[in-house]
Amino acid sequence: MERTWRWFGRKDKITLAMLREIGVEGIVTALHDVPNGEIWTREKIRDLREYIESFGMRWSVVESLPVCESIKYGGADRDQLIENYKQSLRNLSAEGIHTICYNFMPVLDWARTDLDHPNPNGTTNLYFSYAEFAYFDIYIVGREGAREEWASFKVPGLDIDRDILAEVDALRAEMTPEGEHKLVETIIVKTQGFVSGNIREDDEHPIELFRQLLSLYDGITKDQLRENMRYFLSAIMPVCEECGMNMCVHPDDPPFPVLGLPRIVTSAEDIEWFLNAVDNPHNGLTFCAGSLSAGAQNDVVEMARRFAPRTHFVHLRSCHIFPNGDFTEASHLGGRADIIELARIFEKTNPDLPMRVDHGMTMLGDGDKGYNAGYSFLGRMFAMGQVQGILATVDRELGIPYKITGFYE
Repeated sequence: MERTWRWFGRKDKITLAMLREIGVEGIVTALHDVPNGEIWTREKIRDLREYIESFGMRWSVVESLPVCESIKYGGADRDQLIENYKQSLRNLSAEGIHTICYNFMPVLDWARTDLDHPNPNGTTNLYFSYAEFAYFDIYIVGREGAREEWASFKVPGLDIDRDILAEVDALRAEMTPEGEHKLVETIIVKTQGFVSGNIREDDEHPIELFRQLLSLYDGITKDQLRENMRYFLSAIMPVCEECGMNMCVHPDDPPFPVLGLPRIVTSAEDIEWFLNAVDNPHNGLTFCAGSLSAGAQNDVVEMARRFAPRTHFVHLRSCHIFPNGDFTEASHLGGRADIIELARIFEKTNPDLPMRVDHGMTMLGDGDKGYNAGYSFLGRMFAMGQVQGILATVDRELGIPYKITGFYE
């Protein structure tokens, strides 16, 4: 697979010169300075593409060309926003970029409750606690009906009896204003603001804004959100066929409903549904092993075998689920995802498929550099080294020529 890296533009503290040194072939990025819903012009696309190429790499994947909330909930302006999206696709194609990773998650792009959870070896990882997330939902957001929903909540895929409300009430007894502020920063600011999210780090009242965003989905069911996704994909597929654009949706992260919002890319059944709803080879999947492995209901390896033919982009990472259902990012050689077997599956299907290692540990001083949450340098470089070794070994097994990352080859 093509070794790619998510890079957040010229303001990213991790530079393209650094990425060239560690053997990155392709860049995964976006026009982060263009407001959501506006057309990406050829001039802006070309400027960034040429800048990337000046360092000997290519712009492999757009992650992401955001799908506006109005398209997701079916607002009055969605048709105009879809027309803008189509034009952006045409402009990207004209500049030689043909793979678009996007998501259809309402309001929240991805969610964690701890960005620096300690590992036994002294590194840290992203972590999700059901109890802390429920506390945020019930006592910080104050969502109507949240307490009743959490009272009957069952951890997806696990047959365990967990009293989330008792844990929440225990948290409340010891929670401080500083602790609540950290949860807000973690869940809706630091994980969202750097990816063209709905809430920026300089927003003065993020909770009020977050409540407004949630209210846009009042009455939106899973079936309605599915229909809105089908409407969007059906509208853009003619342009994708015309321009050779591959759309690949990112699974929901974590892969279950949150905050009363429906989620529709959480399982094999969900993936089968959207692939069949708009049965076009340009309508495909970003196979994020990390997101999928965070759900105990998912057999990640079997899903890779099943959906490899419609996979246009791969995120290789893995999650470990604790006995109570909480999960953390795992080593790229550990966790539930079995990245070695995934490499075999995707290399057999398409050895030119773009792949990035996705999240990595924070290690060896990464935490002091101001990197975006989940996107450390040394931690991801360590993961990239592990994955490069896996790919070299798998390619030798399969008889596929492996492109050596060296000085003169």
